[in-house]
Amino acid sequence: MITVDAHSPVPPFEQVRVQLARQIHDGTLVVGARLPTIRRLAADLGLAINTVGRTYRELEEAGLIETRGRGGTFVASAGRDHLEQARLAAEQYAGTISALGLDLDTGLRIVGAALASHATQSPDTR
Repeated sequence: MITVDAHSPVPPFEQVRVQLARQIHDGTLVVGARLPTIRRLAADLGLAINTVGRTYRELEEAGLIETRGRGGTFVASAGRDHLEQARLAAEQYAGTISALGLDLDTGLRIVGAALASHATQSPDTR
């Protein structure tokens, strides 16, 4: 069951994304499970279609779900994809930045510098 707290400072798309991701990780939603359509979930939660659409796009980018055109949207084989590993590392990093009391811009600058540093290194020095 997905719920949205209208009084939360967390945007609704993020609340839904986190809950779906958690359900996928803990096995409540198993690989191959069909998700409701964007329109249906938006109606059930009282959200705009674009809000749920953004949630689904971000979950798909993370490799957690896959859309099969008119066939629907399904839980992907989570945990077997390098994008999922990167997403988990990003979540951990976000938690660290938050715990340190740093703002979003500072966190992004730090990770940007780290990524740029790795991009300029030759494969032999990594």
